[in-house]
Amino acid sequence: MKFSYNWIRGFVDGLDVPAEALERLITMKTAECEGVEKVGALLADAVPATVEAVEPIENSHNVKAVVDAGRYGRKVVVCGAKNCRPGIRTVYVPLAPKVVSGLESDGMLASAAELQISRDDAGIIELRGGQEIPFPDSVIEIDNKSITHRPDLWGHHGMAREVAAITGKQLRDPVWLGNLPLPGGPVQIEIEDLTLCPRYTALVFENVSVQPSPLWLQARLTAVGLSPINNIVDLTNCLMAELAQPMHAFDRAKLHGDTIWARPAREGERLVALNDEEYVLTPANLVIADAAGPIALAGVIGGRDSAISASTTSIVLESANFNAASVRKTSAALKLRTDASMRFEKSQDPHNTVRALARAIDLLSVLSPLARLVGGLADCAAPFREPPGVPLDLDWLARKLGRELDAKKVEHILKSLQFGVTEIRPKLFSVTVPTWRATKDVAMPDDLVEEVGRMIGYDSIEPQPPLVPCAPSFDPPEREFLRGVKRAISAQGFTEVSNYSFISEEEARRLGLAVEAHVRVLNPIAAGQELLRTSLLPGIHRNIVENAKHFDRFRIFETGHEIHKGEGGKPDERPHLMAALFTKEDGSAAGLLELKRTAECLAPGLHVRPAAPRSWEHPARCAELWWNGREFGRLSEVHPSLIENGRAAVLDIDLTLLQELTPARPSFKPVPRFPTSAFDLSVVADARELAGTLELEIRRFAGDLAESIQYVREYQGEQVPAGKKSVSYRVVVSAPDRTLSSNEITSLRNRIIEGLNSLGYELRV
Repeated sequence: MKFSYNWIRGFVDGLDVPAEALERLITMKTAECEGVEKVGALLADAVPATVEAVEPIENSHNVKAVVDAGRYGRKVVVCGAKNCRPGIRTVYVPLAPKVVSGLESDGMLASAAELQISRDDAGIIELRGGQEIPFPDSVIEIDNKSITHRPDLWGHHGMAREVAAITGKQLRDPVWLGNLPLPGGPVQIEIEDLTLCPRYTALVFENVSVQPSPLWLQARLTAVGLSPINNIVDLTNCLMAELAQPMHAFDRAKLHGDTIWARPAREGERLVALNDEEYVLTPANLVIADAAGPIALAGVIGGRDSAISASTTSIVLESANFNAASVRKTSAALKLRTDASMRFEKSQDPHNTVRALARAIDLLSVLSPLARLVGGLADCAAPFREPPGVPLDLDWLARKLGRELDAKKVEHILKSLQFGVTEIRPKLFSVTVPTWRATKDVAMPDDLVEEVGRMIGYDSIEPQPPLVPCAPSFDPPEREFLRGVKRAISAQGFTEVSNYSFISEEEARRLGLAVEAHVRVLNPIAAGQELLRTSLLPGIHRNIVENAKHFDRFRIFETGHEIHKGEGGKPDERPHLMAALFTKEDGSAAGLLELKRTAECLAPGLHVRPAAPRSWEHPARCAELWWNGREFGRLSEVHPSLIENGRAAVLDIDLTLLQELTPARPSFKPVPRFPTSAFDLSVVADARELAGTLELEIRRFAGDLAESIQYVREYQGEQVPAGKKSVSYRVVVSAPDRTLSSNEITSLRNRIIEGLNSLGYELRV
């Protein structure tokens, strides 16, 4: 949000604080500023000038102009503007002489764009009717997020009110409500739902002339980021920027009938807006309509068919108040965000509609002097409710702020912000909230604490430790467990990533995830974020694709919630971990094995079982992870069609199950006092037999004496029958209370061999 220093200074009598210092004061006491920008620096030395003679320059599109530059005397200027001609009254800017097209040019004749008055660079400025040159300005830019709760600060007069309170100066109100005519305008207003449109007011003007605005108005609008168009449209933009009240002007000759409706759109109604886009409307969209149909999207944008044009001579000037949520939903649904919608989304003050019309009468007498007000004020409004008084106990205020304040000081601060203050008894005030602060901003004593605190300056409050006993808090077990998981994965060389919980329908379909199984977002924050993810895969897949453009190999992981449809309409959120390992090396299964090792860091002793492939998985490289008798995760390789120029393996773990299966505390196991013994076994099995299955069987027959069973090698060749393989294991055995004898070891080995034989396996001995 941009604010013109000159504009603010016009409302604050005697303001002498420079723009740079004022920017800091506003940051400390009202809203965060982002900087100050000088605008129209060339205007400081510019003067009106008259072109006396023009001569062409050979072999150049430029001309030689002799100019009467007022206090600078007669100057010779080289000019390239097509409208440079004898007799034109324009603007001269003194610059250091330089040679242009072979001639020395002493200064320049400037366009509006060069002077930052407007974006018009088609030619030099033509001063008509005694127009004056605007002054240079400074623009203070304020972060929109810091004033989202303050609809009054979306206009210069509201910010000037703050500046007057901060600097102790007098605020000047540009509005004189005595300008307004009595009710009974030539147009009638009908509002179908006063909750969607609490107020709609309008005035009718005839004998209007549409022409360029004066330079001072063009300069002000340009400085705050609005484009000058013509005097009528510029009038509505000026009032929006000045009073934070969006307005719109209709060409009365293009309206059908004398009644204007504020109503929900009928299903399938269409509107071609001022941006030349056609919108198909639904009853969720509030419209302004005449007898023929919609003429504007309420609070968002006007319609093209009723727009002001060069031939307009009669206008209907509307000033309305709309439900903030309705405007926000319409703006989001149609993907159309305007300066007007941004202000209406903040809950505007319905009293401001007539103030804007009263100010419009004043300004229109300058912008179109022959315009004539026809009839009275058309006004339809819901009953106004005066905001109740807010009690403020000064002793309580002192405890909240941590500083004692004199009652007169508190009263002065609140009154400078135009709150009403009544002393009920000593140290107890009843504070009346002005209407422009009563729209979801100030409603309770705590809000008044903030008003007083920011005006005295939080830096004036001495920091003190809390006066209540404090005890350290402890993280819940779930959070501590999650931190442990992150530390373990990071220790394996993985980098954490973070993705939105929203995905698009296109992403879901590309990965084979059922769109109908997702929870749909009614009001997406952006296009392509209409579904809540049921897997961390879409975000991880995007990360893989983007990082693969820059790296040959990498490891990433994310912890977050899968969101599934639950019973009763409430989504079911399940915490998951997904880790991915990418490499551009072909023909290697190292990624799967490395992720299995990573999973074992979290679940030592896990087992891997083959699984049916999912839509996004490699058909022959996917498995389930089991631990302590339960499936808790999945290990797979991403289907080659989804990854270009490389391979990606993915580990997916249900963190809730992992936490349930993880022992609350590790058990102590003393260092073995007795030596271990080991022997090897080579089992002949089918070529497709899983090594993990054989390991489980060996462990079952070995019993408690088996300390570890280690896979050694696998062999297929001449000494093994066709279709078979030999898998070798090293079995390490020990006892906690003795050294195993050779007979015990031989007996254990034979038991394993006999058990495997009973299952149909042969052993190579």
